[in-house]
Amino acid sequence: MPRIGVLAVQGAFAEHIRMLERLGAKAAEIRKPGDFTPDLDGIVLPGGESTAMNRLLRELELLEPIRGALLRGMPAFGTCAGLILLAKRFTDSGWRHFGVLDITVCRHGFGRQLGSFRAEGEFAGVGRVPMVFIRGPYITEVGPGVEVLATARDKIVAVRQGNLLATAFHPELTDDTGVHACFLRTVGERKNAPA
Repeated sequence: MPRIGVLAVQGAFAEHIRMLERLGAKAAEIRKPGDFTPDLDGIVLPGGESTAMNRLLRELELLEPIRGALLRGMPAFGTCAGLILLAKRFTDSGWRHFGVLDITVCRHGFGRQLGSFRAEGEFAGVGRVPMVFIRGPYITEVGPGVEVLATARDKIVAVRQGNLLATAFHPELTDDTGVHACFLRTVGERKNAPA
């Protein structure tokens, strides 16, 4: 049974925990450095407010330990703000958070709160999935090692790069477990890979 850490400093972390537990994974809330333990098999970075999350990650001294683990290959799944935390580049600013995913992101690309919407689309390797966008970003550019997994309104909204999975939408706010199951397969593949 994989043990997945869920960043629980702000945002929709409880919904991710429920989704992971539905799939048989053990979920652990990460609120302080002591919660980010070596026995974690992966991490989920939830939706929320990326600027607030970045500030809290720095104040709680979690940014560098998590970034180090991501650079060493820890599987990570970021949704909405979590995608922003993972991204290397932005269309509207030069700052970055973890900066490990080779993409360029347009923050709030689909608009502010009133621009929130639901859609359904094909997700590579999973099938059709429901997509909930809340102040959703989208991806304008991907690096050579990044696989595009889904689009909505002609914009890139889901990608994978090695052990990193990111969506501009919130699969945790639906009843469909397909995207989380996709992440857990990545976790399993890394866990079972020869050392």
